[in-house]
Amino acid sequence: MMVSMVSRRTFLRSALAAGAAGTGWAGFFEPRWLAVRRARCPMPGLASPVRLAHLSDLHASVIVPDSVIDSAVEAAVAARPDLICVTGDFITGQGGFDRAWYARALGRLASAAPCFGVLGNHDGGSWAIDRSGFASSQPVHDMVQSTGIRMLHNRNTVVNVPGTAITLAGTGDLWSLELRALDAFHGVGRGQPCILLSHNPDGKEILYSMPWHLMLSGHTHGGQVVVPYVGSPWAPVADKRYLAGLKPFDKRWIHVSAGVGSAGGFRVNCRPEITLLELVPATASFVRPQR
Repeated sequence: MMVSMVSRRTFLRSALAAGAAGTGWAGFFEPRWLAVRRARCPMPGLASPVRLAHLSDLHASVIVPDSVIDSAVEAAVAARPDLICVTGDFITGQGGFDRAWYARALGRLASAAPCFGVLGNHDGGSWAIDRSGFASSQPVHDMVQSTGIRMLHNRNTVVNVPGTAITLAGTGDLWSLELRALDAFHGVGRGQPCILLSHNPDGKEILYSMPWHLMLSGHTHGGQVVVPYVGSPWAPVADKRYLAGLKPFDKRWIHVSAGVGSAGGFRVNCRPEITLLELVPATASFVRPQR
């Protein structure tokens, strides 16, 4: 009987200790353990390779330490990319971060290379208004653009990188009901190498007929909680094939960043990240995907 009681107490203590350790890891250590990922993506129309740094979901807030965002910015700048893209959720809510510090951090990205961004569902609008966010996405749009990052809110532009001119098209957020594909691609021809920035990868179905070659997204946080042999059943997307990394989409590519911050402040088996994409000339010209 005494042995049974001791064993039970030992088990409970061990279980509590393991639970506390797991909570500490998920809530403190892993969200600060930034990964720098690398991937290679073919793109038609390029004359030479292009180095692209992709960041997403910075989620400036009281939950995401400034040091995590600073580390992501430093890693992106240190890579000396030709192009930087930030795909939304710059903030979580209206407050909880130092605006002057954040402007300096984002300004470092804009000073390092041509830098472009789009907004996410947390950045204001119909989705955010019921979740302590801004009623309009305009304040965050203007705040980010004031740092030198060029915002592509349902519009496109051409950027000159070494040896190549690339079209960048950006959309408003899907959940905020601001994704306007025709506006984003107005005037874009099918013969141009084109990168699409759109926060939520589920928007790919709406954007399917548009002439893009590579789509950059975030939103998923990589699933945020990845359970071995199960995956990420709680990921906020309908198509869970596109949770993180570079994946083919018919004859095109989608890169989904697991993000730098998170709304909840915890991660399990899903480190925060930035990605350095090497875009290389494709051997064949772009062919419109067929289903």
